[in-house]
Amino acid sequence: MKDLSKVGFGSWAIAGAGWRWSWGSQDDADSIATIRHVVARGVNWIDTAAVYGYGHSEEVVGKAIAGLPSAERPYLFTKGGLVWDPADPGATPRRTMAEVRREVDDSLRRLGVDRIDLYQVHWPDTGEPLDWNGGGVSDKAIPLEEYWQVMAELKAEGKVGAIGLSNHSAAELERAERIAHVDAIQPQFSALNRKAAPEIAWAREHGTSVIVYSPLESGLLTGAFTKERAANLPSDDWRAGHPSFTTGLDARLRVVDALRPIAVRHGVTVSAVAVAWTLAWPGVTGAIVGARRTDQVDGWTPAATLSLTSADMDEITQALEQSAAGEGPTRP
Repeated sequence: MKDLSKVGFGSWAIAGAGWRWSWGSQDDADSIATIRHVVARGVNWIDTAAVYGYGHSEEVVGKAIAGLPSAERPYLFTKGGLVWDPADPGATPRRTMAEVRREVDDSLRRLGVDRIDLYQVHWPDTGEPLDWNGGGVSDKAIPLEEYWQVMAELKAEGKVGAIGLSNHSAAELERAERIAHVDAIQPQFSALNRKAAPEIAWAREHGTSVIVYSPLESGLLTGAFTKERAANLPSDDWRAGHPSFTTGLDARLRVVDALRPIAVRHGVTVSAVAVAWTLAWPGVTGAIVGARRTDQVDGWTPAATLSLTSADMDEITQALEQSAAGEGPTRP
């Protein structure tokens, strides 16, 4: 893959309702229009995952790109390793790579392609239901060395063009690299969540691409979020009960307020400033940004060409340190 745009489209939020981490109901026609709009704006890659909507997000992405001329079709990135129970959509999917070959074939079918440009392991295999804080590891877990070998085989077979790891630690990346090169990593990273700095540094040292996710912290860094909105999120929106939108919200919103004058100076949105902050971090190749409507896309695409000044970065660092929001280094 060459000449990737600095921002890519993330399709978690368009997955629709009725599953464990839904953002609420979503009209597929709006999603398809949004994808085509983002491609028209010069974004040339889409990131999705099998677990988003339990296959629905991949299906919507497939429908959206099917109507595009081949020369305009974006690169497709997806992820596997979270397996759900179709009979119990409210249950938490398990972190397992036991069915990865079946997962790849299912993703190819839903996307309507014969090769996935980048296939990623969504989370390290623990054999247990997904726990945001890591959780325990059962005796059903498949060792990283084993599932990464299968990933390398899928690449050699041509089903996928490149292989990557999402949400893996630097130590786990090092173990994988001994088996086969880690083409890309996908860590969560934003001004409010900077804990992946060691993994980004590892990737930079090993010639590995880095595409960060949630640079807008699931909407917190758009400039449109308020305490009132957080308090009134619908019950089928996963954010309603997440700590990022409940405890410590005041500190996070103070960081957002610090981004506002920077956005005014550059004539862009707060969203664009927040995304540009992640792109300014050495080693970051691109940022995944979601949208549910076409107008949301126009707010963050300018981040691809926005260069924050040293003074801008100083202001953001000061806000992060004074608010004590998030964890990790406050400046590259």
